Amino acid sequence: MKRRDCGTTVRTTVRTRRSIGSAGAAAVLLAALAGTAGCTGVGGADAQSTRAASTDHLAADPLTAVRSAADITGHSGSARTATQVVTRSPGKKAEFHGTGVYDYARRIGTVSVLLPPGAATKGRMTEVVLPGLVYLQNSGARVPAGKWVKLQVKQLPDGNLVSSGTTDPATAAGALRGAQSARLLSTETVGGVVLKHYRGTLDLAKAADATGGPGADGLRMAAGTFTVKKVPYDVWLDAQGRLHKVVEVFTFSSVPGSTAKKDRVVVTSTTSLSDFGGAVQAAEPPAGDVVTMKADGASE
Repeated sequence: MKRRDCGTTVRTTVRTRRSIGSAGAAAVLLAALAGTAGCTGVGGADAQSTRAASTDHLAADPLTAVRSAADITGHSGSARTATQVVTRSPGKKAEFHGTGVYDYARRIGTVSVLLPPGAATKGRMTEVVLPGLVYLQNSGARVPAGKWVKLQVKQLPDGNLVSSGTTDPATAAGALRGAQSARLLSTETVGGVVLKHYRGTLDLAKAADATGGPGADGLRMAAGTFTVKKVPYDVWLDAQGRLHKVVEVFTFSSVPGSTAKKDRVVVTSTTSLSDFGGAVQAAEPPAGDVVTMKADGASE
């Protein structure tokens, strides 16, 4: 049975790749994706989320614990997020850092990504993410200053898992629904919270099947693009079963169809969550400030 879609984030268009495309390995990443939101948990009314959270707990079986993390995290109502995406290819490396919030009840979040030196645009790129949809500001696309680019996740070959320099918390957690193996490595105390550290591999296509709805679009697109189908992950869960940190490693070729090592790009995506249940302010941009981008990078 498919779980309820709870939200997804999306990232860059063909034109948008210019903003982060000139930053070392990110150029290789985005060029390949031009030629790459899952869902993190169950949405719903606050009262419903509160009741669900009161009965959530970490399963004794590692695989069940990992697969359940997306839904249990969604029951928390909201979370503050921190993201890091590191892209590596032979002789090249680029890092992107982002911060934001996500509202699981309303299925909407915001992420502010610090762009690395060498990007076509400077400073931060701001994203507003919803299931199957993303708005980008200061993305480097050819739109007036202060305007937002609107994209459907289906326009992006990687499903927008990594191409804008961040993986939103909905997508990162939703991918865990496709966990195929899991083993408990250790018990660690981080910031006064006791966390269980698990490691294994996941299947993005199976994660998409388990998620369903618009939130599955990004996972399904990425499943067809990434060359390593058994995606390695590490995840840290608390006693309630909520996700505090997840690291996922995606691999693809900068030259479609190539298996040569020189064309390999490895993307390590880290998402951390904190301040569960706090107040979240996130809204879609005003319609008058939005420009819709076509798949070929042209604006409408």
